[in-house]
Amino acid sequence: MGATFAYLATKAGRRCLVVERREHTGGNIHCQELEGINVHQYGAHILHTANQAVWDFVNRLAPCNRYTNCPVANYQGKLYNLPFNMNTFYQMWGVVTPEEAQKKIDEQRQDALAQLGGREPQNLEEQALTLVGRDIYERLIKGYTEKQWGRACTELPAFIIKRLPVRMVFDNNYFNDPYQGIPIGGYNQLIDRLLEGVEVRTGVDYLAHREELDRLAGHVFYTGPIDAYFDYRLGHLAYRTVRFDTEVLDTPNYQGNAVVNYTEREVPYTRIIEHKHFEAFGAAVNENPKTVISREYSTEWTPGMEPYYPVNDAANSKLLAGYQQLAAQQANVTFAGRLAEYRYYDMAPTIERAMQLWNELRN
Repeated sequence: MGATFAYLATKAGRRCLVVERREHTGGNIHCQELEGINVHQYGAHILHTANQAVWDFVNRLAPCNRYTNCPVANYQGKLYNLPFNMNTFYQMWGVVTPEEAQKKIDEQRQDALAQLGGREPQNLEEQALTLVGRDIYERLIKGYTEKQWGRACTELPAFIIKRLPVRMVFDNNYFNDPYQGIPIGGYNQLIDRLLEGVEVRTGVDYLAHREELDRLAGHVFYTGPIDAYFDYRLGHLAYRTVRFDTEVLDTPNYQGNAVVNYTEREVPYTRIIEHKHFEAFGAAVNENPKTVISREYSTEWTPGMEPYYPVNDAANSKLLAGYQQLAAQQANVTFAGRLAEYRYYDMAPTIERAMQLWNELRN
């Protein structure tokens, strides 16, 4: 978000200084090159949007390839296509028509609804069972979700999973958005173009040098943790974080797909990413005799770790409201982005949000 905002401001004739705590630019979309492969160092990032203005904006700077996200789920060694579609239902039950699949799902949904006895679902497990039934829940949702959040599904609120996409067509495309792809040559191409002509200081912690840096700026666009900005005076907001175990393998093709989720609770990692599949398609996969994979382990965040996913429960929502009141009292500071707003952003909404804020601030 900061790079997009700096690009827009610079193009409008403003002077910008970007301060980055890490030793590289790009935040979580930064790519590290290993064996000629662009590795998504902080987890898989896929640009997808229905907003043509955002798509055109990115492609003017860094043209995107044709990557389509079609993840696969591995449950006890059996593979299922995601999102839930006719391929999934055939793999699970052997049904071959939408009518057969819908009948199977409805039977299991009715069993779950009968057990509720007319009351509303009180947790994620009850909500999921009423939406898709026990087979899909047990094999493809329960274990993965519990690993992701570090809590039993019976302890997670129902609103997390209010809707589950169920498609009665043979279509493995995970996203409904009409535009989807990854910048050719990796995300560093996009970041480098966004920051052309912008002064950048890496390896600098803004909060540690706030007084000095604030004297340089007429306005601060802050994208760090909102609670850190206020020295945690109200307490720490909670996050889930991810640990990546990245490995170079002497094989051209490890799993045949960019994303494979491991949905049983007993497998400690949530998924394996094979990075070359984001940019190499068809026979091109074998042109590089090596590949790079990353196993992802979801864990509870503690201070000093990298925060990833906000925990939007009642306690954290109340704490956030307190920090937002403090933020509203800050003159010439905009709090924006995943950490400063304490909300999850995909890439396209991040760009869209930066555009919106620039339009508001320049007027």
